[in-house]
Amino acid sequence: QATRVAEHEYDLVLRDDTNTTGHTQWFYFSVSNTRAGVNYTFNILNLLKPDSLYSQGLQPLLYSLQAVATKGVGWHRAGERIGYYGNKIPSKKSGVAYCSTLTFTLTFPFSFDTCYVAHCYPYSYGNLQAYLNDLEMNPRTC
Repeated sequence: QATRVAEHEYDLVLRDDTNTTGHTQWFYFSVSNTRAGVNYTFNILNLLKPDSLYSQGLQPLLYSLQAVATKGVGWHRAGERIGYYGNKIPSKKSGVAYCSTLTFTLTFPFSFDTCYVAHCYPYSYGNLQAYLNDLEMNPRTC
């Protein structure tokens, strides 16, 4: 769920991670109709870990369709003003009283672009199929 809270700021609430009992830490979302050079702030409000590598300098990943098409630039680390801190939103997970917030600011490289933002490099079903095919064809090289 995304809620616009200011002109270029959004609060995000994640769905529970797949096959977990209410854990939220991973994210992958798209932003379309961007404006180049504008700072957009994203606040992910319902993360469950009390601490994170984002507190120590980790940046989210960014993928711009126009950057790939014009410059060949794919997934890369991006973001400024990154913070990770506890909040007062009650957690749904047993044993965790409150959630944590990850906040970061992104400046998109192109206007009218579609960009993807992720916690880690995506690994698709197609990637898995290609790896398994390579393993089957060349078991000693994988």
